[in-house]
Amino acid sequence: MKHFKSLTELHRANGFPPPENPMLSLFLCNKTCSIGETEFTGDFYAIGFKKLKSGMFLYGRTKYDHDSGSMSFVKPRQVIQLKNLEFEENGFLIFIHEDFLNGHVLHNDIKKYGFFEYESSEALHLSPREEEIVWELYRKIETEYNNNQDEYSREIMLGHIDSILKYSQRFYKRQFINRTDLSGKLVSKFNDALNLYFGNGLLAQKGLPSVKMMADQLNLSTRYLSDLLKQETGKTAIELIHIFLMSEAKNLLKGSDNNIAETAYALGFDNLPYFSRLFKKEVGISPNQYKKQVVN
Repeated sequence: MKHFKSLTELHRANGFPPPENPMLSLFLCNKTCSIGETEFTGDFYAIGFKKLKSGMFLYGRTKYDHDSGSMSFVKPRQVIQLKNLEFEENGFLIFIHEDFLNGHVLHNDIKKYGFFEYESSEALHLSPREEEIVWELYRKIETEYNNNQDEYSREIMLGHIDSILKYSQRFYKRQFINRTDLSGKLVSKFNDALNLYFGNGLLAQKGLPSVKMMADQLNLSTRYLSDLLKQETGKTAIELIHIFLMSEAKNLLKGSDNNIAETAYALGFDNLPYFSRLFKKEVGISPNQYKKQVVN
């Protein structure tokens, strides 16, 4: 698989002119677009908007959801493939080399956006008004990109990219709310998956359930699962797992003669102090205090 360390290499490999900025590259896809007929990776972030009619857009080993005008976000060294793409309308791609962010607030802030960890089936679907906002920001970047760049250009372009990311975060919140048929059921599915994990004896085989285990069972990426649950319940996936475990711990402490160590071990905890800290955090008192209250 080809890995591109620079955007210049990406352009050269595809027969394109050199980018106007070696750290930033814009592709306006005029109803068709092909970049890298085979899978590739690179040292850059990618932001894309497209209304796909045909062709293959793949990242994260997952085929893209073609149903509507959608945005996708790819982090450095993530697998990408864009092959024989044909759009219903124009689309765009923005490639940002990770070094372009050095010394800028986005260097750290971009890592906070969970959607760079989402799978392609969890892409952001835009309303017509949201599309207008994104296109307006893209054109501002494009204008600056094609002008004679000076000491202000980087700050201006990164400012507009930052705005695209902030709007995307807002739009994802809207998407979560609008898709209540999915998110409303997800909490129940998540708890059902946890109950199944315990009921099938997987605790003894695989240890404590992880967010990845639960996400795999629900066919979601870990970040998308946590973000969707956070929107629905105010709690992340790991927080809900901890709540579930401590609820089980309370049942065991109340309904059996097990001591604290035996209870912790029965729930898959090898580290007793960790179990005790987690119990106190979720319940408000230590497991010893809880056990004494139950006995008395």
